Amino acid sequence: MRLKNVPGSREVIAESRFVIHNPEEKKGKWAEVFGNAAPLHIEIGMGKGRFLMDMAKLHPEVNYVGIEKYSSVLLRAIQKMEEEELPNVRFIRMDAEEITNVFGREEVERIYLNFSDPWPKDRHAKRRLPSRQFLARYDEILKRDGTIEFKTDNRLLFDFALEELEPAGWRADVVTFDLHGDEKLVQGNVMTEYEERFSSMGNPICKYIIRR
Repeated sequence: MRLKNVPGSREVIAESRFVIHNPEEKKGKWAEVFGNAAPLHIEIGMGKGRFLMDMAKLHPEVNYVGIEKYSSVLLRAIQKMEEEELPNVRFIRMDAEEITNVFGREEVERIYLNFSDPWPKDRHAKRRLPSRQFLARYDEILKRDGTIEFKTDNRLLFDFALEELEPAGWRADVVTFDLHGDEKLVQGNVMTEYEERFSSMGNPICKYIIRR
């Protein structure tokens, strides 16, 4: 469940130095944003930022950009960054449909999709982040050997995501229907808030890693 609107959240976001404003101006120039040419990884629908920030602490040699469209949720991530500033993390408040306007061709090395909105109605299928429509967008910004990692506890969404791969021209390197039951894959796994909650309830976590 998404957080309800928090009064003042948009004002905080507008003034935060951790948020990239007018991100379209940074297209093809993200190395300048971070001041280095480190690999760029992005998380689409980052929520409160726990996963992204934990990854950034584990991998200081990688630059991370978190994308979140809900101001009230992004506010929580900003508050975390104010407590523990990380030089290799930046945020964007935007809709994921705009990513090709923000990142240049082959500018991103990895994309993370964690517990994305399932958009359960059939007529909304193209809004699902692992849909073929979004895979086409990812194709534009990912390096040729780039990968996408997707985790969810929603089996229907995961089945849909798998069905989208072949028509969209992607293939799976890794597929599991029970991430936490796989001794090899769970090693080094960084959890999101949702993942910790759902796995503690006994819900199996599905994951894939795909590439073209």
